Amino acid sequence: MSAVKNIRTLSLVELKEYFESIGDKKFRAIQTYEWLWKKNAQRFEDMSNLSKELRLKLAEAFSLPAITVDTNQVSGDGTVKSRFKTFDGHFVEGVLIPTEKRQTACVSSQIGCSLSCKFCATGYMERKRNLNFDEIYDQVALLNQQSEKVYGTRLTNIVFMGMGEPLLNYKNVLQAIDKITSNDGMGMSPKRITVSTAGVAKQIRQLGDDKVRFNLALSLHAANDKKRDAIMPINESNSIEVLIEALNYFYDQTKNDITLEYILFKDVNDSIQDADDLIKIYRQIPTHLINVIEYNPIDRASFTKPDEDTTQQFTDHLAKNRVNVRVRRSRGKDIDAACGQLANKKSD
Repeated sequence: MSAVKNIRTLSLVELKEYFESIGDKKFRAIQTYEWLWKKNAQRFEDMSNLSKELRLKLAEAFSLPAITVDTNQVSGDGTVKSRFKTFDGHFVEGVLIPTEKRQTACVSSQIGCSLSCKFCATGYMERKRNLNFDEIYDQVALLNQQSEKVYGTRLTNIVFMGMGEPLLNYKNVLQAIDKITSNDGMGMSPKRITVSTAGVAKQIRQLGDDKVRFNLALSLHAANDKKRDAIMPINESNSIEVLIEALNYFYDQTKNDITLEYILFKDVNDSIQDADDLIKIYRQIPTHLINVIEYNPIDRASFTKPDEDTTQQFTDHLAKNRVNVRVRRSRGKDIDAACGQLANKKSD
């Protein structure tokens, strides 16, 4: 990035001060702010109600390092996966997932990931850096534009389930959500936003202390420490017992929804004993739902999904034991839909 200041780090008050300092009117700050956030301008040249001279002044005084769409893949089921390019040439992913009732954006929080989950394509990538709050906002804005263009309707939901661990980019994720939910941004209800974590207990507690208004999902994927250690190294320092305590603290402080995410892997975590272990965890957390997720295989890992009968037996056992369970089918099977697959591809 150039040495000049990123204009989107300025508040509206600071923008007004800038325009005053160059002898221009304060309302220009409001116009510029709308271009930056409501209209998601990617270049100063796009700000058509500002004079050419003023646009040149802004371009000299500030940078506007917007994320751009590098490539799209469209699935037969309507899922649209985008590879976004950052100002410094890195790739991250976002996914638009349409259903009859919802238009959901799945966004990334980091370039790569440091957690090395064994089943995840992003886990095999080096973490390059955190995404800045405006880069996270850009993903949502671009996916919203796609939703309006392809489906004629705005986004209804946002999930932070893309590349990276959101709670290891805590400040930027919360700042992005604040802008997404503010009236001078996208004005989306925080109740329609879910942040998914692999389990960073300290930061889950911090979410409670900060009284956040969005929902939380824990990517559990194994219901005892031995199995979870093997597939998710973060569990070695954030055991299931510690996570249960942190999730209860989060709920006590916020009363926000908590969901457990559980990908089924053949002969790894799909037995009735695994289901019983999962039930025990479910009963210790004020969670409203377990999402049992169909695995989308990747080249780098040997995991596969169980057959339909095994999946049915597993979910039936949960339901029989009064667990609110939903099977989430894999979307975009005919494209690079698993997290990190498209970003890992070489550019054409």
